[in-house]
Amino acid sequence: MASFSIPLTGLEANSTALNTIANDLTNMNTTGFKDQTTDFADLFYQQIGSTGDGDPIQVGAGVQIASNEISFTQGSINSTGNSTDVALDGAGFFVVSNNGSFEYTRAGDFSLNSVGNLVSSNGLSVMGYPATNGVVNTNAPLTALNVPIGQILAPKATSTLSMTANLDNATAAGVIFPAQVTIYDSLGQPHIATVSYTPGAAINTWDYSVALPAADFTSGVSIPVTGTMTFNSSGTLTTIDPTGAAAPEPVGTAAGDVSSIPLAFAGLADVSSNLAITWNLLGAGGTPTISQVNSASAVSATAQNGYTSGQYQSFNIGSNGTITASYSNGQLQNVGQLALANVPNLEGLSLLGDGDYATTLASGNAVVSTSGNAGLATVQDGALEASNVNISAEFSDLIIAQRAFEANAKSVTTFDTVTQDTINMVH
Repeated sequence: MASFSIPLTGLEANSTALNTIANDLTNMNTTGFKDQTTDFADLFYQQIGSTGDGDPIQVGAGVQIASNEISFTQGSINSTGNSTDVALDGAGFFVVSNNGSFEYTRAGDFSLNSVGNLVSSNGLSVMGYPATNGVVNTNAPLTALNVPIGQILAPKATSTLSMTANLDNATAAGVIFPAQVTIYDSLGQPHIATVSYTPGAAINTWDYSVALPAADFTSGVSIPVTGTMTFNSSGTLTTIDPTGAAAPEPVGTAAGDVSSIPLAFAGLADVSSNLAITWNLLGAGGTPTISQVNSASAVSATAQNGYTSGQYQSFNIGSNGTITASYSNGQLQNVGQLALANVPNLEGLSLLGDGDYATTLASGNAVVSTSGNAGLATVQDGALEASNVNISAEFSDLIIAQRAFEANAKSVTTFDTVTQDTINMVH
């Protein structure tokens, strides 16, 4: 009888709504959880007649579940201080791999496994773009992200150095102004390079000499790299004249100018590779970094690109998802970058549990990129996105669903009474 079947559809639909609300409330503290709302739609209608003017008289058959909508609104971001925790501020999902099949999640409560792979709370590999020698390749296929725990960063020989200095034009002849830079060979061994400046015989000239300690060489003899620098009346470096050069060379960025001095040292005592270093003379904008003005001779800054070996210490994740490892030698090296993804239709995603989603024909294929591109979120390290469940709204919906369930249950008992009365009339 329709009198029973109609309220039964209401009981079933509102039972589903109550289950949805219960699931939302139980997950209100689940990282990255997105709440759901059950929507109803009326069932088919039966025409039982028509009015005098031809309008149909129709009777409904009850209610059905139209959808269980997911709200992908942003949850609050709470700081945890844990470098493996990552939150997304904006649209998109992290990409994780389940035996080679990509899934998507908002839950960034990651951890490192025994081999340094970044994994989700349910053990799936977090995917991203690989890095080679600190350079991330976003054109490469996605790979499981790995942090080099327990590993050693190989040393790097110095290949460039620079110095920002002033040479006092009032310095007396024969007075040497020394400056020192620590450089590294291919084995990571440090060497003190001493750059000595001496006023030249000609006005506005300084002789330079770059040498390593004699003890650093197998022969016990240090052969310096020497030459002459010339400055104009404004104290700007204009030419260099390396020892053995055919003629002075103009310093600058124009065609035919030079911007550096080559330094070469061979026969090191630790049997490392020969050092070949470029001493850069120009700074930002092509301005020489060594000047000669009437001020005390001083070195304000030195820089070189070599380093000794270093032990892995920690890592952090930048706002663009780049994972950077820190080493005991003070070096930082990028080891990968988180991949983010989004789909054309969020409601079409399939819920897998554990905070994971899978694409379907309804959702469309995932578009994968990096933070800040293609409308994707920015990344916040040391934080987690909380559930977006609104407890006040859920309790309000709970009351409405409860009342609707009770009303349908009352309809069943009422129709039962009517049916019983009808049977009693027959008897």
